[in-house]
Amino acid sequence: MSQDLSHSEQTPSLNPEYAEIVSQYEKKIYDLKTLLEISRSLCSTIEFSQLIESILYTCMGQFRVLGAGIFVPEPLDSDYFVLNRNYNGLELDPNVTYRISVSNPLINVITKNDRVFTIDELKAELPAYADLGPISSLKPSLIVPLVQRNHLDGILVLGEKISLPEEQGYSSYEKELILTIASLAAVAIYNSTLLERSSTDMMTHLKLKYFFYNVLTDKLDAAMAQNLPLAVIMFDIDFFKRFNDTYGHACGDYVLQTVAKIIRSCIRSCDLASRYGGEEFTVMLDKTGKDDAMTVAERIRQHVEEYDFCYENQHVKVTISIGVTVFDSEKNLVSSPKQLVDQADQALYVSKRSGRNRVTFADERLISEIKITE
Repeated sequence: MSQDLSHSEQTPSLNPEYAEIVSQYEKKIYDLKTLLEISRSLCSTIEFSQLIESILYTCMGQFRVLGAGIFVPEPLDSDYFVLNRNYNGLELDPNVTYRISVSNPLINVITKNDRVFTIDELKAELPAYADLGPISSLKPSLIVPLVQRNHLDGILVLGEKISLPEEQGYSSYEKELILTIASLAAVAIYNSTLLERSSTDMMTHLKLKYFFYNVLTDKLDAAMAQNLPLAVIMFDIDFFKRFNDTYGHACGDYVLQTVAKIIRSCIRSCDLASRYGGEEFTVMLDKTGKDDAMTVAERIRQHVEEYDFCYENQHVKVTISIGVTVFDSEKNLVSSPKQLVDQADQALYVSKRSGRNRVTFADERLISEIKITE
């Protein structure tokens, strides 16, 4: 008689209750592994917009919601939490201003309670005068505070949930998981915000010189590897000292801030503007050749020249001089970011020497002259 038994005969069937416990532990192990991956992802992303995007997609996928958004403190200012472009899959009402004051009772309630809220639960917790319009108009299925060290770093709003027929909203286990991910997101946002503030010029809200060089180094390496162009523009405000001497340093600050705003308005989100020092600014244009770089530079020059700079009812005339250079693997194969910036600086010098308020490109002749003097 054969002693061989089938697998089913060798393995006794599990008790249903025991099988359920095993299933729950397997899910928890899986979720822990997922949390570890999420933590690694968030910790490795320091650029603010990319971090927010990563958090949104993580929450949408993990909790099966059709949309999500995050209210975060305004850049370099903590008076308001704003949504701006930090959302995906949500429908915004054009008549609603998606901004929440730090004095709104909502902020205190969600900060001090270690829990998530439905919109009805929030309404029950808040006084009648509390403005919930910016959140309620998004039709959230859940509102999640992003808190670390008793400090609110953001408000996560989850949109409509894709639920199975047997599900009733969020389970207690899902809410615990959401809070855990929220804690990871809060720490990541806090760290990213610290980097943002430490690398940003407080007056103009442009990046600082050292940060510009760090990004330019990475972009130049990528341009070399992929054989793509990369442009650098350098600006200098003409006769800037006159504004300080004639109208005072507050006027000089106003001119710097306004020129910075004009520069920001003329470039893409993938480009980078910095305050290089004093009244000098730099811009890096990613994957941009000579013609487009000159177009952007001329656009900025023209916008500054035509702008009505009015300080304390005094209309002041402001112009800028500009130098432009482009990394090109055939025509201008530079060896370092500094060399590229030096070329733009020399072209700027030519603009100033030639009468100011103009754009000069660092052509082959100018680059050759720079090399001779080095």
